Amino acid sequence: MSTQASSIEELVRQLAARLTEKGWMLATAESCTGGMIAAACTDLAGSSQWFERGFVTYSNEAKTEMLGVPAELIARHGAVSEEVVRAMAEGAIRHSRAQVSIAVTGVAGPSGGSAEKPVGTVWVGWCLGQSIYSMRLNLQGSRAWIRLETTSHILKTVLANLH
Repeated sequence: MSTQASSIEELVRQLAARLTEKGWMLATAESCTGGMIAAACTDLAGSSQWFERGFVTYSNEAKTEMLGVPAELIARHGAVSEEVVRAMAEGAIRHSRAQVSIAVTGVAGPSGGSAEKPVGTVWVGWCLGQSIYSMRLNLQGSRAWIRLETTSHILKTVLANLH
């Protein structure tokens, strides 16, 4: 097992303990990670106690249909944007029974980047109760590395903010 994978496994264990302690559930809304976060969560035995559901919304249509992200928001800001990731995080809460959500959208590469959103541009968002947070990551590396690093980063971030 790689160091990154064992680190993710440990982060999931810690997140599971914190969510279980609070009696809260988690929902994920993923684009560029394609379900990696949900898979990491459900790799842990007993995850049904704290993991409610995962949305893999790779296409713009899926973001709109499954999460309620307004098509106009995507058209105006692009799928890889702070506005869209925040709408995804909120949509994951609205379309589940979870109290916490994680959302990610980005350009994992190796193609698909632009001058303003180069490969490695990833927006992560999370919702804790009524509050929505977001942050931009600027990652470098292979597609696999960008996806793993995004997974690791958002798990660490949510864990750090889950008091």
